Amino acid sequence: MFTFALMNKKNIFFTFLFIFTTIIVISQEIAIKGQIIDFSSKKALPRAHVLNLNSVQVSVSNSEGYFSIPAKVNDTLYLSYIGFSSLKLKVTNDLLKGNDLVISLHQKVNAITDVVVKSHHLIGVLEIDAKNVLKDKLNRIHIDGLPQTYETGRYTSRTYNSPVDAIFQPLDFLYNRFGKKPKVLRKLKKLQREDQLRAMLTSNNREVLMEYLDMDMVALKKLLDNCNYSEYYIKNASDLQMIDAVLDCYENHKALKKGSTKR
Repeated sequence: MFTFALMNKKNIFFTFLFIFTTIIVISQEIAIKGQIIDFSSKKALPRAHVLNLNSVQVSVSNSEGYFSIPAKVNDTLYLSYIGFSSLKLKVTNDLLKGNDLVISLHQKVNAITDVVVKSHHLIGVLEIDAKNVLKDKLNRIHIDGLPQTYETGRYTSRTYNSPVDAIFQPLDFLYNRFGKKPKVLRKLKKLQREDQLRAMLTSNNREVLMEYLDMDMVALKKLLDNCNYSEYYIKNASDLQMIDAVLDCYENHKALKKGSTKR
C-alpha cells in the first residue's frame, strides 16, 4: 500500500514537472534564424521583411538574405518582399530547435502599365506650393511622380435600405474588436509609430491590416467607405496610410459613441 502511494506521488510529481516544463518552453522566446530566397532563381532576397504578428517585432534580411527574429511557440511570422507573394509561417517546437531555415518566396505576375510622370513647379513656399499641387473633389491631394496619396475621410451616419444591409456594420465591429482586444489597437499604433515597422508598410496588399482586424478586403473597403474615403484611395493608398485611416475612423466613431465629435 505504501509502495502504491509512493508511486502515485511520483507520477503526480512528474506530471506537474512535465506541465511546468511545457509552459516554460511555450513562453520562451528564442531567435529564429533563416534565409529568404527567390524560389525560381534561388538567389538571396536582401531587405525582405519578417514581422512577428504577435509581438509586432520586425527583422530585415541582410545582403545575403539572412534574418534573425525573436519568437515563441504559436507565434506567426509574416514574410514579405516587394514584387513577391507574402508568406505566413506558424512557429512550432521544430522551428525553435536552432536549425536555420531556407524560405522561398514566389514572384507575383502582374501586368506592367505605362506610367506618365508630370512635373509641377514648386518653389519651396508651403502656401504657394499647396496651390500648385493637384487637389480633387474627394479631398485627395497628390503630386504626380510620387507614390504617396493623401486624403481626409469624414464619418457620416448611414441609413440602411434593408435589414440585410445593416447586419454587418464595420465601424461597430471595429469599435467592439478594439474594446474586447485592446492589444490589437496597441499593435496597430506600434506599426504606425516605429520607423522600422513603417518602412515595411509602403506596399498596398492590405494583408497585415486584414490579419490584425480579422476582416477581409470587402469588409475593410466597407469600413473606409463608411468614413467617406474614396474608392481610389482605398485601392491606391499604402498600407501605412490605410492604418492611419482605420485608426482615424475608430477615433471619430468612438467620439460619436461617447456623445461628442472630434471634428
